[in-house]
Amino acid sequence: VQLVESGGGLVQPGGSLKLSCVVFGRALSTTAVGWFRQAPGKEREFVAASTWSGRTTSYADSLRERFTISTDNAKNTVYLQMNDLKPDDTAVYYCNAGPTPSAVQRGGTYWGQGTQVTVSS
Repeated sequence: VQLVESGGGLVQPGGSLKLSCVVFGRALSTTAVGWFRQAPGKEREFVAASTWSGRTTSYADSLRERFTISTDNAKNTVYLQMNDLKPDDTAVYYCNAGPTPSAVQRGGTYWGQGTQVTVSS
């Protein structure tokens, strides 16, 4: 199983960005997918998780109003739409996968290499 993220970059405060993560080699062990982030000097933190069907999702409470996770089964791709971005959202964003959304929220089994998001004017 391989996860490849893309879509990071530099964005101004208040702007939006959509991250993508393609999951190669999907299996029963990757029934759920999610996103984490790690800011400089901080621990990696959970952002959002979802089943591939999208029927079950979970979010970090502080981010659910601005971030949305979605999936495209046909493309084996999970997305993270981020709106009203703030400088505190600056971090490396990682995609991960696991057997259930709760397992993903605990860290999952597989990880991507990460994509940098920088929010700055």
